[in-house]
Amino acid sequence: MTFQDLNLHRNILQVLAEENYTEPTPIQQQAIPIILEEDDLVGCAQTGTGKTAAFAIPILNYLHPIVGSKNKRKVIRTLVLAPTRELAHQILDSFDTYGKYMNTKAMVIYGGVNQVPQVQLLKEGVDILIATPGRFLDLHKQRFLDMNHLHHLVIDEADQMLDMGFINDVKKIIKLLPENRQTLLFSATMPVAIRELADQFLKKPKFVSVTPVSSTAEKVNQKVYMVQKEDKRKLLIHLLQEEKIENVLVFVRTKHSADNVVKALKKHEISAEAIHGDKSQSARLRVLDGFKNKEISVLVATDIAARGIDIDLLPYVINFDIPNIPETYVHRIGRTGRAGNSGLAISFCGKDELTYWKDIEKLTRQQIKVVKDNPFPFREYTEEEKTAKQNDRRNPKKEASKHTNKPKAKTNKSDNNSNSRKSEGAKKNKKRWY
Repeated sequence: MTFQDLNLHRNILQVLAEENYTEPTPIQQQAIPIILEEDDLVGCAQTGTGKTAAFAIPILNYLHPIVGSKNKRKVIRTLVLAPTRELAHQILDSFDTYGKYMNTKAMVIYGGVNQVPQVQLLKEGVDILIATPGRFLDLHKQRFLDMNHLHHLVIDEADQMLDMGFINDVKKIIKLLPENRQTLLFSATMPVAIRELADQFLKKPKFVSVTPVSSTAEKVNQKVYMVQKEDKRKLLIHLLQEEKIENVLVFVRTKHSADNVVKALKKHEISAEAIHGDKSQSARLRVLDGFKNKEISVLVATDIAARGIDIDLLPYVINFDIPNIPETYVHRIGRTGRAGNSGLAISFCGKDELTYWKDIEKLTRQQIKVVKDNPFPFREYTEEEKTAKQNDRRNPKKEASKHTNKPKAKTNKSDNNSNSRKSEGAKKNKKRWY
């Protein structure tokens, strides 16, 4: 099948030809005809399968004759809900690219920035609105959003919405929208809560599923280092310097860990930056652009922030922390080895993560190669090291107690009885408060 076979508008076909897209991906082959028929859809596809184009192309195809000329008043006809600002911007880029020769206008709204510029653009008129749930509800409450002309609702990365606690906001938004709409729900996984959402708000949806979540890209070479937890940073620095690894995406579990890893890399003069929820939007976009342009060698990211990262030629992914959800591992390494290119996924597994690693191998049905030539392998602590570690845990408390113990003030014996009653009362009050 080619895009020509899908009966798309010639303006869209011209863009696809310019982008050298000739054959639709499996999710596009299955989803586009369903969306063109205006049926509700539930699509299950992991990162990198082309699902953004799977809904952007048919939506633009539908809107083109309705939007008409530039002079026609613009109203919101399509709403796309996305969990992160980065993903919202990528969706906007897709609509702008595929709609290059059309008169459609798309924009994004999200929290964490001043709403005034967003409100101004809304007042000027927009056909396609891409929004994060929180900012949508804020602006709708302020009556800046008119959804009476809505035809398409797209819920993208629904499972990530669930993970981030946005699912209730999504339900609130759906209830604010016209019922005579077409609803498209896309998700990398299908937990029970997402199935319930589809059952509740979609009308006789058709289901499309491609690339089972348990499968990993064929051209991604995978290997794992069994490493002491405290040696992970040393191992990362060793690989980056000795193996000459560049343009690598490093996954960590927490924001704090991301910042610490970057700090350690910079001490060794390795170009690295972190991306996570505590970074401002401008900082996140600056870091992403620097990484894509190869000005930054190492990008350290949490899973939530990384959901919006889309880089076609990413050669390396490193799992600094092993995810506790095995499907997350598949999503992570799916960011390399795209579009027929080869990739390498390296994992650092500590002793406390062995259970997670076994779950990953069970899900993927693979015995992933363990690297034997490892400068920081598992080892048993000597008795002296165990004692030292125990003392390290105890010392902070001892040091704190030293600083908090103040010399007792001298008091007269006659004051002792009255003071003791006050202290008893203070103790009782303290117990009540804490």
